[in-house]
Amino acid sequence: MAKTSYIIMNKTLAFDVYGTLIDTNGVVDKLTEIIGQLAPSFANTWREKQLEYSFRRGLMNDYQHFGVCTQQALDYTCLFYEISLSSDQKSDLLAIYKTLPAFDDVVEALKNLSASGHGLYAFSNGNEEAVEGLLVAANIRDYFLGVVSVDTIKTFKPNPAVYTHFLNTTNAAANNAWLISSNPFDVLGAYNVGMNTAWVKRSEKALFDPWGIEPTITINSLAELNAGLQ
Repeated sequence: MAKTSYIIMNKTLAFDVYGTLIDTNGVVDKLTEIIGQLAPSFANTWREKQLEYSFRRGLMNDYQHFGVCTQQALDYTCLFYEISLSSDQKSDLLAIYKTLPAFDDVVEALKNLSASGHGLYAFSNGNEEAVEGLLVAANIRDYFLGVVSVDTIKTFKPNPAVYTHFLNTTNAAANNAWLISSNPFDVLGAYNVGMNTAWVKRSEKALFDPWGIEPTITINSLAELNAGLQ
């Protein structure tokens, strides 16, 4: 009897960058030097406002690249906490956003996924130059086949056009493509166009939006991803 042959279909993996691969809390140390114990709360508000500004600009069709959202969110956060930062201090904080560290689980996970034959892409709201710089600074650029940025189509996640842009750019079928993200809004956006999704629940306190939709898999660390794709 002839042996049955099986074709293993390697996956196309879209990795969100900020908050999934790269730790946006890496700015807290510098903030602590400047404003002390308020730094963690300040950093959280800054990050939340950064995302809000991207959402609003996407809905308004008033695109400015993610760096502008980051800068304006910093200005807002200073006003909110009634903290006056000098131009040099703001420049220092924005510069750190260009060299944030990767999470501890990232390098080994990317190495294993690449060795398994999957196609890895960085997929971000950040513009290509900023994302390339981040990945190089974190010593993880070589694991990716490329960077897919929303800047090309001038809108932001979770606009469905962004995920379609990823699929078209990578020549991937939605049912063989995975979005890996710690951001529930990103996971829901990818689900909306038929992609598989992995939610990286990096905190026990993290909540997934109760929309009656579940990620394909939920993981606590990227180290669990390779097994979850099988």
